[in-house]
Amino acid sequence: MLPFRSEIRNSPSQQTIKIFLSDESLGAKIKKHLEHFNEIEMIEISESIGQNRVPENITVFLKEDVDINKMKQSIDSSLWWYFEEDMVD
Repeated sequence: MLPFRSEIRNSPSQQTIKIFLSDESLGAKIKKHLEHFNEIEMIEISESIGQNRVPENITVFLKEDVDINKMKQSIDSSLWWYFEEDMVD
């Protein structure tokens, strides 16, 4: 099982990136890890609704004029690095 998956979501007000963790106990650590991105306006951990198969997710709100596709790639790369480092420790 992969440690996480991320998706771009469209909403009426703004696009977001949702991150679903296979180990939800890491939510707060991942949130803190992502706070180093200047392009991120806000990060929240919330209950998942629907068919996501995980109880909660991390929602990343980006600042205006940020390319969401590039940002998703950056976040994914950063998370892969995070989990790689965590597995080595």
